[in-house]
Amino acid sequence: MAGNYFGTDGIRGRANKFPMTAEIAMRVGMAAGLSFQRGSHRHRVVLGKDTRLSGYMIENAMVAGLCAAGMDVFLLGPIPTPAVAMLVRSLRADIGVMISASHNPYYDNGIKLFGPDGYKLSDEIEERIESMLDKDIELALADSDGLGRAKRVDGVHDRYIEFAKRTLPRSMSLSGLRIVVDCANGAAYKVAPEALWELGAEVVAINVEPNGFNINKECGSTHPAGLQKKVHEVRADIGIALDGDADRVVIVDENGAIVDGDQIMALIAESWHQSGRLAGGGVVSTVMSNLGLERFLGDMKLQLHRTKVGDRYVVEHMRAHGLNVGGEQSGHIVLSDFSTTGDGLVSALQVLACIKRQGRPVSELSKKFEPVPQLLKNVRIAGGKPLEEAPVKAAIEDARHRLGKAGRLVIRPSGTEPLIRVMAEGDDPQLVEAVVNDIVEVISETRSAA
Repeated sequence: MAGNYFGTDGIRGRANKFPMTAEIAMRVGMAAGLSFQRGSHRHRVVLGKDTRLSGYMIENAMVAGLCAAGMDVFLLGPIPTPAVAMLVRSLRADIGVMISASHNPYYDNGIKLFGPDGYKLSDEIEERIESMLDKDIELALADSDGLGRAKRVDGVHDRYIEFAKRTLPRSMSLSGLRIVVDCANGAAYKVAPEALWELGAEVVAINVEPNGFNINKECGSTHPAGLQKKVHEVRADIGIALDGDADRVVIVDENGAIVDGDQIMALIAESWHQSGRLAGGGVVSTVMSNLGLERFLGDMKLQLHRTKVGDRYVVEHMRAHGLNVGGEQSGHIVLSDFSTTGDGLVSALQVLACIKRQGRPVSELSKKFEPVPQLLKNVRIAGGKPLEEAPVKAAIEDARHRLGKAGRLVIRPSGTEPLIRVMAEGDDPQLVEAVVNDIVEVISETRSAA
């Protein structure tokens, strides 16, 4: 059943429906625990979650499976995904588990796994775990005297806050900055405002009252309108929007304009390039990043390396080619000098560092390039493989021909939802809109016929 569980970012789906049931979560715990038995020492797991209601169910199921495999489980409670990646290494754990569906609504949930090095698991390891889920895994579990224990761990928030603060120079203070931070009623609702305040900023925190149902609900990085309004209201210098598990960030400047992941990468890459810190002569992003970013980097004689969508693939390319800045347009920014995965708070701190060093407003610093007109539309599908149908293939080929070398076309199935994503960009916005609409129409007709 390979491929039926893991997607582009772990396992994700509707809570209490396949594959996000308590039974499967328990079996994932068993399989992951058995996969990381490395010698005779007591094996340990750090397990965090965001604030959605189903986290209680998935957490307890995972604990049962991990303990059955002989793993001791350190329960972290609600905490950002990058904190789990950091604590795997800090606590010398064998596995890290984050229970989160990231930016999805509360009724979804997911399981993200990290190896002992703090990196998300490779496709090969995920396939090995997946292959165990439908077998008689119970035969390999621990004996009665080898079962694991579970305990809550105190002080993990403080560890992560100190880690985040240390990514800035010791002498740097954020005093004089008024910052609005939108925590999406998610995993960073405690740590992000506290870290910014300890660094000296005046902090206005919004969406910091999670109730199990309001995570990402009309707030956070995918719904920044509330943050834009608050920035205007309190005359803030900057707004910071995190998502439910705080591994992505979107910035709002002092005028309320949105700064996406492409512009954030451009700002950090330019700053690090000028200071001699940028490694590998470029930046890693995905096929979804704007052509304007590629041109901006090219003007500095830097290269944009593109990968398929998913921050895991960005990180893999960064590691393989020695680059230290990467990310996605959506706001997953990976700064490998500090972290092994996307970290919204740490990325925001680097933006704040640029503001403090240069003494200029966000609106002047963050508009590094004029984005090439880009349009993305999603087509919901009920099943099947519409991209393999002849009419869809023909429409895609025709669109590529019409765009020529002055544009790009990216069409892909979503890794987290039953959608086909159709994106085009080019210097002619009318042409971009026309080719996207034509492809969407053909996919919709194929879907209806099926």
